[in-house]
Amino acid sequence: MNKRPTMSDVAALAGVHTATASRALNPSTSGLVNAATARRVRQAAEQLGFTPNSAARSLRTNRSFTVGVLLPDLTNPLFPPVVRGIEEALSPRGYTALLANTDNDEAKERTRFDALRGRQVDGFIVATAQREHPLLDQAHEAGVPIVLVNRRTDTRLFPWVAGDDATGMALAVEHLVGLGHRFIAHVSGPQTMSTGVTRAQAFRAAAESAGIGPESAPATIGEAYTVEAGERATHELLDRHPETTAICAGNDLIALGALHAVKARGLRCPEDLSLVGFNDMQFADEFQPPLTTVHVPHLDLGAEAARLLLEQLDRNEEKGAPAPMAKTVLLPVLLVVRASTAAPPAQRA
Repeated sequence: MNKRPTMSDVAALAGVHTATASRALNPSTSGLVNAATARRVRQAAEQLGFTPNSAARSLRTNRSFTVGVLLPDLTNPLFPPVVRGIEEALSPRGYTALLANTDNDEAKERTRFDALRGRQVDGFIVATAQREHPLLDQAHEAGVPIVLVNRRTDTRLFPWVAGDDATGMALAVEHLVGLGHRFIAHVSGPQTMSTGVTRAQAFRAAAESAGIGPESAPATIGEAYTVEAGERATHELLDRHPETTAICAGNDLIALGALHAVKARGLRCPEDLSLVGFNDMQFADEFQPPLTTVHVPHLDLGAEAARLLLEQLDRNEEKGAPAPMAKTVLLPVLLVVRASTAAPPAQRA
């Protein structure tokens, strides 16, 4: 049985000292090695079939080089690019992301969180935050390194990365007003989540700024960020406010549900009712009609969240104890205009 190749074997084949080979193969120190030398070491490692001993590395550094990522719903198209961004930022530092789906279930989330802590993850990137979140409060008390992505808690305990939701909703309303709409409604996301509250507040502010009073800018709440919730909330809205000529949806899945409700009522989009989504998720341009929506850079959100967590881990290691860091990063958004918005009809049946 062949002996597993060691770092010394790699160093000998590359013609360098063992310490140099170790630095060259460590993503966090490879920059300290001459590029040609590092390339020679990597080629030697590949030739020998050498893989670093992660257990030994963890013992030396007191890190597991793993990060737990809590996601509310893996089937939501919003989250794959977030995860991609996280992995792209973690990989050069030799970290691996361990994903856990919570289905927006508090008990399941706690179980997944505890299981990942049991695996000695170095920190967490959390996309499941509710405005009130006892688990995260407890994690903060325990000194667990955490970065929130997309959503946040009302108590600002952790670094947070998100798109600029307020600006995004303002852009959506301004677009509809510019087309001539004066009866614009909002189908919001759940008000237990920061995204639902921020976008709803921004909608009201933008409508008021455009001179549209509350009676002409009604809102209804979707109980979840799902197609089904969006469809139910839109039916409720149009039953109470049939004069509505445009809807700003809390996200693209709610917008898709709204589109279903519009078609079920024999209305056409955008001839009878214009529709704007939020997120610009994958395939939004394949809707019928293609969806006008606010583009949020989800890959960048994931990458920035990972960078903030790595900064936190590095600082904790240097100082020997966690330090408070409730930094907020809001990434710019933009409105992508497609075929689901147009001028309002001259009259409604």
